[in-house]
Amino acid sequence: MAVAFTKEESFETASETLLPDRPISPHPNLVTEAGLRALELQLQQAREAYDGASTIEDVNERRRQSANPLRDLRYFSERVRTAQLVPDPASTDTVAFGSTVTFSRDDGRVQTYRIVGEDEADPKAGSMSFVSPVAGTLRGKAVGDIVSVGDQELEIIAIS
Repeated sequence: MAVAFTKEESFETASETLLPDRPISPHPNLVTEAGLRALELQLQQAREAYDGASTIEDVNERRRQSANPLRDLRYFSERVRTAQLVPDPASTDTVAFGSTVTFSRDDGRVQTYRIVGEDEADPKAGSMSFVSPVAGTLRGKAVGDIVSVGDQELEIIAIS
């Protein structure tokens, strides 16, 4: 419907309220227990933000204020719906989804990361997505194994 047939102030107002969907990864939506809880919380927060914006009297302001929460609501609804809960690894013999792995790099840095789902990955907080190149290379390996990632070699020091 053309903007001329709506009560919107301008084409810019209309474009502010029609946000594109957040991209959904083509990979399986594997999650840890904490990751699933975080997705459910984000879904609840998006729902609350959308409900709050829905009470705004001015139609243009309501559309502006509900655009982001509505987009997040669609995204998190889909992510919760498709979440595949993966239990913690039964063994620490090899690196798996949910494992915390410590490795040393060629330059002497020692790093520790937990391998988690895409939505819960936060490298600054010590977690990386299972689809990252490093995680993909480390999965299935054991303490003492050396793997190549790009032009670097990583030696696995510990798995927990």
